Formats: sequence, C-alpha cells, structure tokens
Amino acid sequence: MTAETDHEGPRELIVVGVDGSAGSALALGFAVGEARLREARVVAVYAWQTPGGWDGGLLPVVLDPLASGEKCLRDAVAAVPAEDIDISRKVVQGHPVTVLLNAAAGADLLVVGSRRRGGFVGSLLGSVSHRCVAHATCPVVVVPTHCFDGHLTAADTGLVVRS
Repeated sequence: MTAETDHEGPRELIVVGVDGSAGSALALGFAVGEARLREARVVAVYAWQTPGGWDGGLLPVVLDPLASGEKCLRDAVAAVPAEDIDISRKVVQGHPVTVLLNAAAGADLLVVGSRRRGGFVGSLLGSVSHRCVAHATCPVVVVPTHCFDGHLTAADTGLVVRS
C-alpha cells in the first residue's frame, strides 16, 4: 500500500491489539515507534466477549465490558509517550482474532503482543497472534514480551513475521 506522507493527505494506518497485558503494552509501544517513523496514525483496539456460559440475561452491573475496555485503552495509551502521534481507541465486542483482523482490513500494519500460551504453536507465538499472522491481509508484527522494552521498531528487530 502507498500512503502520502504530507499531513493533509492520507497517512498509513497501524492497528494494535491492546488487552491490558504486558505483551499488549509492548505492542502499543512498538506501534507508536513505528508510527513516528512512518508518520502514521494508530488505532488501539480492545476486543471483548460475553462470559462463557452466559445465558443471554443481563450482565451483572460490576461487569461492564465496554467501560472496562475503554479504561484499559485509556490507561494503556496514557502510559506510552505518544503526544505527537494520532492514536484513536476502539472497543469492539467479538473474538480478539476476528476483531483485530476486521480492524486491520485495509491497514498498513497490524501489531500484536504474544503471551506465549497454549500448546506447541502457542509456545512460539500465542493463539491470537498466530491466527493473526496466518489470516491478516496486511503485514503483521508479533512483539514478544521477553525480547525488549517496546521502544524498538521493525527495522531494529526484524520482527515482521508476515508481510
């Protein structure tokens, strides 16, 4: 994809998954660093699902997934030095993979963290990051939690898993 770099024309779009984990905080830091290099804008996406076994009745008042998602995104964005970056936030109901793939449709880059859970593939990437790598229509960067402090870019690390 080609994007104009002047601030009046279209800019590149970087989508990043945020869920409150350490891995997603690193992914957001990475996305902000890439956005600086590319003069891109960032969309931080939080996905939520109804609890397993939910029978369709009212959710308990203490469980407000929309408010929780908004708070998670607000806190995550506030923790990253990004005053110079255009960051928008989206809270979307749905499975994280579906939500992220839909948000990244037409994006220039999708950035996700990796918790490294679940089986052999999970030990390498994590199930959400693995499925995003396999199915995204744009390049995907998976930021491992054990690797660095989130202030590096793809050029520094070679972390582009699929392009």
